[in-house]
Amino acid sequence: MTSILLHQPECILDLRATLGEGPVWIEGEKSLYFVDIPEAKIHRLTPTSGAHQTWSAPDRVAFLLPVADGTFLAGMPDGLRRFDPRNGSFSEHTIVEAEKPRNRLNDGCVDPQGRVWFGTMDDGEENPSGSIYRVVHDGKGLNITHHDEGYTVSNGPAVSPCGKVLYVCDSPEQTIYAFDIEADGNLANERVFARLEHGYPDGIVTDSEGTIWCGTWGGGRVARFKSDGTELPPIPMPVTNVTKVAFGGDDLKTVFVTTARKGLDAETLAKEPQAGSLFAFRTDVAGVPQQVFRLNG
Repeated sequence: MTSILLHQPECILDLRATLGEGPVWIEGEKSLYFVDIPEAKIHRLTPTSGAHQTWSAPDRVAFLLPVADGTFLAGMPDGLRRFDPRNGSFSEHTIVEAEKPRNRLNDGCVDPQGRVWFGTMDDGEENPSGSIYRVVHDGKGLNITHHDEGYTVSNGPAVSPCGKVLYVCDSPEQTIYAFDIEADGNLANERVFARLEHGYPDGIVTDSEGTIWCGTWGGGRVARFKSDGTELPPIPMPVTNVTKVAFGGDDLKTVFVTTARKGLDAETLAKEPQAGSLFAFRTDVAGVPQQVFRLNG
């Protein structure tokens, strides 16, 4: 990884995924996990060795979030399941939004308190039927709380390093919202945090200084905003559809970037043959260590 340059994206896995998404760095494995949603594939890359492993899931996986016991919480179209990379198994199916069969789960994150936040979306990307949820483990199982609604394509979400602010995108609206997270986990003070002029906000994460890093669908860049909403210079990418970043490496200053081929015409794909691949670049500010979903009880 020493050859990767500051803010100069380099393709490190020429995967050409249909819709690469959800990268998470697992420090104990020195590896990056991410998914290809339409292909129902889970990928793991160990950058130092180049080892690449793939699992086939029983259905589309929108996100993988690490759990304290070494498994992952997987966001499937109709709910949450546990994925164990040690044997490739999926278990503990918890249905979400059974009354909305056209919806699916989309993106998620873990906050500093070990709680999961995730959103749902209209699978056809037409109706504002998506919502934001919080998940805790109460000792017996998953306890899911509904918080906000009206999203056509909910994305992000991300939590500030202090754990007191939640950022959520509604991608078609080109808008990132912010909420205060109260002591009891409820959300308050919804406001517009930023609007994008170039592309649509996709996955977002925060770094150790609280800066928001946002993949831009159709924007060919990683957008960046200070915690007060001031826009910083973006990081140009060599492909159009940039989905999400994750900070990793020994110093959390390597930025891994998932991308997508979905929605690109033949002419664009000819110009961007590595669309859908995994990219990386170095940065001068460390990310926040990946949090794990806590099992309580």
